[in-house]
Amino acid sequence: MSRAGSFLTLAVVAAGVGAGGYWAGQHNLSAASAMQTIRASIAGAEAEPLTAVGSQAPSGPVIYYRHPDGDPSYSRTPKHTEDGRDFLAVLASEDLSFEDRPKPEVKTAGGEVAEPGGRKILYYRNPMGLPDTSPTPKKDSMGMDYLPVYDGEAEDGSIVKVSAGKLQRTGVKTALATRSVIVRPIRIPGTVTLDERRVSVVSTRTEAFIEKVADITTGEAIEKGQPLVRFYAKEIAAAGALYAADLKSGGGRAGAAGSLQRLENLDVPAETIAEIEKTKKVPLSVTITAPRGGVVLERMAVDGMMAAAGQPLFRIADISTVWVTANISEYELNAVRVGDAASVRVRSLPGKVFTGKVSLIYPEIQSQTRTATLRIELPNPEGLLLANMYAEVEIATGGTNPVVTVPDSAVIDTGDRQVVIVAKGEGRFEPRDVKIGAHGEGMTGIMKGVAEGDRVVVAANFLIDAESNLKAALSAFTPAEAKP
Repeated sequence: MSRAGSFLTLAVVAAGVGAGGYWAGQHNLSAASAMQTIRASIAGAEAEPLTAVGSQAPSGPVIYYRHPDGDPSYSRTPKHTEDGRDFLAVLASEDLSFEDRPKPEVKTAGGEVAEPGGRKILYYRNPMGLPDTSPTPKKDSMGMDYLPVYDGEAEDGSIVKVSAGKLQRTGVKTALATRSVIVRPIRIPGTVTLDERRVSVVSTRTEAFIEKVADITTGEAIEKGQPLVRFYAKEIAAAGALYAADLKSGGGRAGAAGSLQRLENLDVPAETIAEIEKTKKVPLSVTITAPRGGVVLERMAVDGMMAAAGQPLFRIADISTVWVTANISEYELNAVRVGDAASVRVRSLPGKVFTGKVSLIYPEIQSQTRTATLRIELPNPEGLLLANMYAEVEIATGGTNPVVTVPDSAVIDTGDRQVVIVAKGEGRFEPRDVKIGAHGEGMTGIMKGVAEGDRVVVAANFLIDAESNLKAALSAFTPAEAKP
């Protein structure tokens, strides 16, 4: 090429670069794609005459109209921008397509057809599954291309090959199968109740005359050892007099063991017994103190009353620990174990969460509601939880051993079987029958069929499964002798 020709070629290419940048911006092409176009233009300028340089003019019908500035605004009919400019028409050849472009076929030394990547094409099959094949590309009566069957695909009919364009259009997404512990929370209603082991009743073991009741009312909090009732009991006075006489006889506590035992059987406080030993006299009255700290549930004692033996005078409950009883349906009962962690929320304390464990599953099913009762122990040091509060209970159930897990959306459950689509790479997918385990927090345990690290399809997997089933069905109806 002469120096004048080279100069003219470079000038044309430079002008093409400027126009190509504008064209790439209008067509949303990346810088890399634009550079490839420029290199191709330079190569073409060196190899072809000047008249051969240029791009193919758009052709085909108008598909839609787009914004002249490249904004994401489109219209099916002619339209104007707010400032009066016309939308640009997009022809069929300019529209973006995800369809796989036909690749030029090559032939091996033996004359067999293969694609440029080296994969051998065995034959072409009818796209509708009819028993009709061809050794060369062909179209059926409706104009549909026969599908190529590659070497290795005919051996495993379950594997489906999906093109990159179809993957993008259908929105196929994948995720890795991992090994983790399945935790399934069960949410049930409950009620706060008192710990029946921490409720005490204050009474006398003999008939007594109540002299004085402390200024304590129902609902008040009291301390352990706080005085409650002062009373006189004839039987206690007689036993105290006998104990004092035994002590005066010189035998000491050993010689007065019988009378001392009688005082202890009458539940005389240790302070009163110590006073008798010290003064050798019987006090006229005895004072009962609170056996535990807590809340007064009931006060039955009244000044001047005559109390019978065993008659309740006070009922006191320690609320430092409370129970929550919850009803769980019969079909979920097998998922709960004693010791499972539980979280409790009450409506009157928004944002407050109390944690405890399932301490007991009552061995009974309510015949009318078909529910069982669970008991959860909760520490209540601040006394925020009150008896009969409504509670919302969440129990974390599940095993402690990690298993292979996949997202719930990866499992296709037909009722008769469960299927997971495994991505094999290069657009190939394999449906696998699996055995599922527990569910929890959006994950499903896989007992058999998928291994840790397998990549599974979590979106649009039903489309791949349908195509796999269609392929298997068509293969079953295609006789072997129909294959060339």
